[in-house]
Amino acid sequence: MRTESPYTLDQKTIETVKATVPVLAEHGEAITKHFYQRLFEAHPELKNIFNMTNQRAGRQSKALAGAVYAAAAHIDNLSEIFPAVNQIAEKHRSLNVRPEHYPIVGKYLLIAIKEVLQDAATPDIMEAWEEAYGVIAQAFIDVEAAKYKDAEGQTGGWSGFRNFTIDKKVQESNVITSFYLKAEDGKPIASFRPGQYITVKIDIPGEKFTHLRQYSLSDAPDKGYYRISVKREDGLEDNPDGVVSNYLHQELKEGDILPITAPAGDFFLEEDSDAPLVLISGGVGLTPMMSMLQRMKDVETDRDVYFIHAAQNEDVHAFKEDVRQAAERMKSCQSKVIYSEPLENGTADKEGVIELEWLRSIAPGSADFYFCGPTGFMKAVNHMLKEWGIPEERINFEFFGPKQEI
Repeated sequence: MRTESPYTLDQKTIETVKATVPVLAEHGEAITKHFYQRLFEAHPELKNIFNMTNQRAGRQSKALAGAVYAAAAHIDNLSEIFPAVNQIAEKHRSLNVRPEHYPIVGKYLLIAIKEVLQDAATPDIMEAWEEAYGVIAQAFIDVEAAKYKDAEGQTGGWSGFRNFTIDKKVQESNVITSFYLKAEDGKPIASFRPGQYITVKIDIPGEKFTHLRQYSLSDAPDKGYYRISVKREDGLEDNPDGVVSNYLHQELKEGDILPITAPAGDFFLEEDSDAPLVLISGGVGLTPMMSMLQRMKDVETDRDVYFIHAAQNEDVHAFKEDVRQAAERMKSCQSKVIYSEPLENGTADKEGVIELEWLRSIAPGSADFYFCGPTGFMKAVNHMLKEWGIPEERINFEFFGPKQEI
């Protein structure tokens, strides 16, 4: 017996939604900014879930506008957006987003569309978007339900937040500190794939709302603890990212409790590949790369590994000794360091920035490439790899925060 897909829309709805694509291209960001304003006015408690720093910087509005645009453009073939659904669902599961949040979001998204587009938002358009949102939301709910089940059902897994104790706090550089986290209940903890992250819940005295932050795990899996390595962001007045990082660095001590969600993320090392492996990082973007490097060391890989890290100078460069020791214990591992503003002569393999000619001279074009760092850094690396002719399927990268175009 044939059954209709739960994600099917009738042809009239599809045509109506697709007709709004040019309008969304022009007004999408205005709609999403208006949406968040309306949402938080009516439901300020949702500020406990959303990263308000991303809100103030406009990164979340841009990301949502892109998602809405993609949904409209592919409404006639929703399978096209399922990779993006899976990626966002990973974030949602890690943030503990639940099915009851979706009707609230849908209500204020439709209000925002109507209020921004005004007379252009005809009853037919609003009815079509209401139906389309219901189908898209159900797709998210279903994917996330499976992720919650998997997270809880795995060995050492759990759902929601679980208390972890800061077992050890280690300063890795002038700006980066590692936090070693062990389960408060002493029970086993879930494994993870190198490159994944956890969400940390922080309640700062004097702050009205809870802060949720996602940090890459910076050590190999299956060691009985999780390690995150956090960069202290200075300049609180013009850089609100620093609120949480400064609290972690300055206020939290060994023995304090951090609630976290189980590891998540769709950026991770593919360990079944036998291609050479190139790990490229800028600044604190080396945290997921450290997890991958340590994993390759632990499994005694036969792959040729190239670890390339760019930093401002020696003082802010974390994990120098850890990388050196890992490289020495591996069959084939080369480590290269680039400083843009070195403090001493001769301590880096290169001064300035990574350039394609230099990269081609030290790494093979047949490799799998993974990279992470500031947005400008990732744009530059991605452009280099494409200019080099590296196939898209061998280019892997991670954003810290809402996904952006690089």
